[in-house]
Amino acid sequence: AVLGLVEPDAGRIRLLGLEIPAQARAARARVGVVPQSDALDPDFTVAENLIVFGRYFGLSRATIERRLDALLDFAGLAHKRQAKIHELSGGMRRRLTLARALVNDPEVLFLDEPTTGLDPQARHLIWERLKRLLSRGKTIVLTTHFMEEAERLCDRLAIVDRGRLIATGSPQALIASEIEAQVVEVSGDGATDWARARGDALAARTELVGETAFLYCSQGDAPAARLAAEAGLRVLRRPANLEDVFLKLTGRELRD
Repeated sequence: AVLGLVEPDAGRIRLLGLEIPAQARAARARVGVVPQSDALDPDFTVAENLIVFGRYFGLSRATIERRLDALLDFAGLAHKRQAKIHELSGGMRRRLTLARALVNDPEVLFLDEPTTGLDPQARHLIWERLKRLLSRGKTIVLTTHFMEEAERLCDRLAIVDRGRLIATGSPQALIASEIEAQVVEVSGDGATDWARARGDALAARTELVGETAFLYCSQGDAPAARLAAEAGLRVLRRPANLEDVFLKLTGRELRD
């Protein structure tokens, strides 16, 4: 709806000061989109994919070719300039899709789960590239199920559950306002029994998930960690994070 591809059910949309969908074509010329699926043309080389996509924006071939070196360097694909798409790894294809979305030098970039299915090295490389774009003053609108990704990249985020907006704010503000400061994860034989017997006295809130107990503690010293270790259980103590917030607000049950 934001790009004017479907009619909104209600409300009013303005993108870069333009009314959507009435001025959607003009708005789309100023944005870049990284879809969930790469949709690169397998018949073209890496460079040709960028050139053809740039032509969709009415850019001259000379203009696009002047931008090619910078785009390929940004994507870490200068050495793959003449490679066909089937020769690229999944991470390379994802980086090429990101470079393709930048061919028109957009003011706003929309990304739909940009690192899904990537290995940790490729994911971290894309995060570094996105941070570079933010430092250049680009606006990025990102959808993701990776809470670490949201916590690393977002200045402001919205948590949506079953199509309903349930929380907004910076990652740090949501962690501070929605969850206890410390999390103690307790596992091993008898961990859930131990948590049922001791959890209420040691934690503000306790969740049992399989054979693991999560104790959410407001106390800075989190004595639950010491007492669980003394009971011979495996213990992981850590600061609360955005994933804890997400699970608290949306629940732990599977979503199909």
